[in-house]
Amino acid sequence: METVPKIIPNWINGKEVLSVSGRTFSKLSPHSGQPICEVARSETSDIGNAVHKAIQAQPRWADMTPVARGDMLYEITLNMRRHKRDIAEIVSLETGMSFNAALGETGGAIALGEFMAGEGRRFYGRTTTSAVPDKYAMTVRQPLGVAGLIIAANTPIANVAWKVFPALICGNSVVLKSAEDTPATAWFFGKLAHESSLPEGVLNIVQGYGKEAGAPLVANPDVAVISFTGSAAVGRQIAEVAGKRLAKVSLELGGKNPLVICDDADIDNAVKWVILSAFSNAGQRCASGSRIIIFDSIYDRLRDMLVEETKKLRVGPDNDDDFGPVINEKQLDNMLASIKQARDKGARILTGGYRLTDVSHAAGFYMAPTIIEDAAPEDEISTTELFGPITCLYRVKDFQEALDLANNSPYGLTACIHTRSIHRATEFARKVQAGVVVVNAGTYGSEPHMPFGGLKQSGNGTREPGTEALDVYSDLKDVYINIDPKML
Repeated sequence: METVPKIIPNWINGKEVLSVSGRTFSKLSPHSGQPICEVARSETSDIGNAVHKAIQAQPRWADMTPVARGDMLYEITLNMRRHKRDIAEIVSLETGMSFNAALGETGGAIALGEFMAGEGRRFYGRTTTSAVPDKYAMTVRQPLGVAGLIIAANTPIANVAWKVFPALICGNSVVLKSAEDTPATAWFFGKLAHESSLPEGVLNIVQGYGKEAGAPLVANPDVAVISFTGSAAVGRQIAEVAGKRLAKVSLELGGKNPLVICDDADIDNAVKWVILSAFSNAGQRCASGSRIIIFDSIYDRLRDMLVEETKKLRVGPDNDDDFGPVINEKQLDNMLASIKQARDKGARILTGGYRLTDVSHAAGFYMAPTIIEDAAPEDEISTTELFGPITCLYRVKDFQEALDLANNSPYGLTACIHTRSIHRATEFARKVQAGVVVVNAGTYGSEPHMPFGGLKQSGNGTREPGTEALDVYSDLKDVYINIDPKML
């Protein structure tokens, strides 16, 4: 694409700059395996420069009213809307997802930006009463300072919007560490933001690897809040490093999400949503449906229907395809190793389980859609997030066993139940250990104005986006005003 430069630079203080060392790394196409571009390989000195400029810019940004900040963010969303097809083309190029899928994701990012821009006119604190005469009490929101944001590559423009817009509306300046697998998406967002007259230094975007660029951002003592989306293993490392300096931390981590199908479910609807939950976006969702829990009385019928529908799926980068490649070869190799381990432990591969190597797929990172049964709940494939088009089936005798199995997981991000019973739906929603519960649809599908996050190893209790994101990126300050009645 002509839109993407040969070398993706950093954005620091409103300017495009290469890394201090001049080093780069190659970004490969998940579809063809060929280089798309080179990317600035940032390190500690680059992070330090970005943070320094963010510190300088933040007070002026914070001094603007939330309404004025919201108006400026709305200008960015308008520019995104004008260039939404360009954004979608870049997302499609970098991830291998179809253009239509990328366009849908771009629309979601724009909607989130519009919602957060509107929060500038609803930047709520709280007024209340005091127990003391002639004394008034209230709380107001105040910015934290510099926000360090580290994102994943699976839905790149949505992930950028998810963190950047709430951080900015709260009056923080930002250093965003782009996902190394989707550098051009973050770069282009920075371009659109600066074309929209965002003040220099308010939004800084650095490229690079996690250990070389992300780790220094987490450790930097001048970064007040770290928000990270990614694996539980990396999340634990971030919490440890940031915790030593008492930085605020928001972690949105992995999932091993259960989708329960009861014996009274609409079977056709359930099959549709299992396929979408497990395989859309090549299963690269923290909210993907990777544990399908089925009542015994309908298990055999439903298993056969799922296998039949899965074999019909078209895998490729085009709009007529159902999903594309996984993001890189390392991720693909990890999936294949997990499947082999599951098979060696007695699991049965019903369909898929291999890399696609025919002429149209061999050059890319394509995984066949895979369904597995007879894996034990405690097996690694049942407890580890794979982030690919792989799902496992489990047989249960009744509702209680289904609920118990759904909760038998180190994760607690999303969950879904298919049933016609309001009683089952209500009890499942109340008792399942998850931050998001869905009835009669998929395990994914959060909306921009709603909070998202999970329990256990799926996060640390924070929620983004929604208005709850304001709690991540701002502090509350109590204000007491004392009146002297004699001065009235």
